[in-house]
Amino acid sequence: MTILDKIITRKKKEISDSKSKISLQQLKDSEFFGRETYSLKETIKSKSGIIAEFKRQSPSKGIINDKVSPLEVVSAYEKFGASGISILTDKDFFGGSFEDILNVKNHTHIPILRKDFMIDEYQFYEAKSMGADVVLLIAACLSPQQTLEFTELSHELGLEVLLEIHTEDELGHYNSSIDLVGINNRNLKDFKVDLQHSVHLKNLLPENVLSVAESGIYNIQDYFYLKEKGFDGFLMGEYFMKNTNPAQAFEEFISYI
Repeated sequence: MTILDKIITRKKKEISDSKSKISLQQLKDSEFFGRETYSLKETIKSKSGIIAEFKRQSPSKGIINDKVSPLEVVSAYEKFGASGISILTDKDFFGGSFEDILNVKNHTHIPILRKDFMIDEYQFYEAKSMGADVVLLIAACLSPQQTLEFTELSHELGLEVLLEIHTEDELGHYNSSIDLVGINNRNLKDFKVDLQHSVHLKNLLPENVLSVAESGIYNIQDYFYLKEKGFDGFLMGEYFMKNTNPAQAFEEFISYI
């Protein structure tokens, strides 16, 4: 089994457990469910383009930073000009939790992306109930039909969709309702990084699609290279989180833009 296979197998069990504990109606009755959401499409165009991520660990890197609080980091990301915030909610493989979004939502006024492996309708109601504005759909986990159905459900709930692709075959998951397309520079199956591969895929997308470069952006040169190649947004987590002070790392990085 690949790492992705293991994650999906575990995710199915996690979703089943969640459904048995919290009903759909309870999610709909939660504090944030009826709120107006923020638009990542708009902030990508009006701010730095950086979707700054809070990320404790990953399967490929192990512990990245488990010493800082979500609120401390996210507040600085917003203060210094991030277009959006990405927060991992997968517990077993990324050390995240729903509470990481809940704990910052009342203090944040830019879009929050729930970054997780979305494979069941229930998770989209969870996302809205915890205060997310955007959800990630990973093409490698879904069929094109599921992608379309989950996009429609997201929009019904007032959530935007960031579709993540990594191969030419996954371009078939794109549909005109998708809000943004993320191209993962890191292969989810072997975790190798290839910026040029991402540029190639970006050039195969329709011209009017907002594109986001995801992962593997290790320095300001990578950022400028991808921006020059036409990317609108840049999802970055490890670059900031690997520092003792992610807030300072973000402030320094954005000063060069």
